[in-house]
Amino acid sequence: MSRSLIATAMTSLVLASSAAAGLPKAGTLVPGRSLGGIRLGESRGAVRTALGTFHGICRGCPSRTWYFTYKPFDRRGLAVEFSGGKVSGVYTLWRPAGWHGPHELGFGSSVLAVHHLAHASHAVTCTDYEALARDSGHARTAYYVVGGRLWGFGLFRRGANPCR
Repeated sequence: MSRSLIATAMTSLVLASSAAAGLPKAGTLVPGRSLGGIRLGESRGAVRTALGTFHGICRGCPSRTWYFTYKPFDRRGLAVEFSGGKVSGVYTLWRPAGWHGPHELGFGSSVLAVHHLAHASHAVTCTDYEALARDSGHARTAYYVVGGRLWGFGLFRRGANPCR
């Protein structure tokens, strides 16, 4: 095989793997486990592999936080927080279209649906919204509610404050 053919093949593999990385079109919350395919405790490298390198960095956040959006300056997407180089929290930004939780629980669902389908009953009052939380194992799953409707999802270490 010629060097140029090998170089072309390697370039194709790199481009294919980077094309596969990125924010999912329809992310899923798996309570206590993952959000948008990201799990608590994953390394920064694992997050880059899953979501790519296109992200912003929060300058005013208490911990290193990366913002992944669908296009530059878009509000919708996913935030990933790190502590000690590992994922310590992950939450949706605004309401990314097509994302859902257990039992197809989607944005705009009522508080009653969140209680019934997600069994989230621990209410945490944040500045402009409420988080309904459920602790399980080592994780806290948060369902963000604004105006009585489901607005977003979060996944944190068990007992963590979900207000962001």
